[in-house]
Amino acid sequence: MEIIQIVAFALIAAFLATVLREYNPFYAALVAVVAGVIIFLRVTFYLSAVLGYLTEISAQADVSPVYLGLLLKIVGIAYLVEFAAQICRDTGEGIIAQKVEFAGKLLILVMSMPLLSAVLETILKFVP
Repeated sequence: MEIIQIVAFALIAAFLATVLREYNPFYAALVAVVAGVIIFLRVTFYLSAVLGYLTEISAQADVSPVYLGLLLKIVGIAYLVEFAAQICRDTGEGIIAQKVEFAGKLLILVMSMPLLSAVLETILKFVP
């Protein structure tokens, strides 16, 4: 089971970062970032499988590829913002993490406007 390997790797990296934080906080943050990137790279295969599934489902439902692209960009922004905010928190910069999260929420809101517009247009078609 791959999740066991990922969890074991994460626990080892967390222990190493905790030990290093006492001696050199820079290297502790570096270990945390590298571990996060390695874990992300380990699961990218699963992301491609999900992308293929979503593409297939949207084609069957006759949903425009533009909307699927927007949805995937929004999800990508959410994951990247969470990753960046956690890195900021790991380095002790909680205020910067909050600003990154705020910027991500604002970008998601802006990018979701076409989706919201399409949903409202669809609803208005059903209302006499």
